[in-house]
Amino acid sequence: MKTFRIVIDGVEHVVQVEEMGSAAPAPVAQPVAPAPAPAPVAASAPVAPAPVSAPAGDGEVVVAPLQGKIFTINVNVGDQVKAGDTLVVIEAMKMENEIPAPHDGEIASISVGRGDNVAAGDPLVTYK
Repeated sequence: MKTFRIVIDGVEHVVQVEEMGSAAPAPVAQPVAPAPAPAPVAASAPVAPAPVSAPAGDGEVVVAPLQGKIFTINVNVGDQVKAGDTLVVIEAMKMENEIPAPHDGEIASISVGRGDNVAAGDPLVTYK
């Protein structure tokens, strides 16, 4: 019999292990030929991400790039914004996603309110 000292979660234990004679070795499985590789599938065209902005009538509309809930709106109608300024924050899957201004401009209208649910492609803000 062999005695071992082991520590589990900071607590020391003494364990005795008895060797049980010689047993027959475990059978070894024979190697199996690998399955033939499937024929390659023609690559499909990549799917374009949702547009960040789209032209509309007199101005340009910034659309939601993903589905979620409007967490904050950082601009007001008439505000001058610079490219990269955060217009809206969308919460999706417990993450806050900042939607930036695509370029400098003036906010003409806001199509959403705090707490609104939006789908990808829904209008958020319109530029003049």
